[in-house]
Amino acid sequence: MFKLTGTVKVLNNTVQVSEKFSKREFVVTDTSSMYPQDIMFQATQDKCSMLDAVQTGEQVEVSFNLRGREWTSPQGEVKYFNTLEAWRIEKVGAAAPQGMPQGGPSAMNLDPMAAAPSAAVNVDSEDDDLPF
Repeated sequence: MFKLTGTVKVLNNTVQVSEKFSKREFVVTDTSSMYPQDIMFQATQDKCSMLDAVQTGEQVEVSFNLRGREWTSPQGEVKYFNTLEAWRIEKVGAAAPQGMPQGGPSAMNLDPMAAAPSAAVNVDSEDDDLPF
């Protein structure tokens, strides 16, 4: 799994490739380095609709998988192709999910000792057989 944050540059329409397969391509500009890169992603099947809530010019974080495949041309030449398969897209700076503190999970109190009632321990020094 990989993530990339950038600005949406292109949002293409959904293309019905076959009766059982549809895809939607989009381009995100990554400006994290000195030379901006335009990165093309694709969403497939039911993931195409996640792009309906996104507009060009918006800052997004794309979660994606890298896919690769081999193809042999009719002339017998073998070629390899890569695809960046997007499976989640979130607007940068969007509100935290309901029930989540503004600071994220790290802002939650996850200390189990704070929630547990403390019991007083009565240690009788005469029955203590520990050497310290």
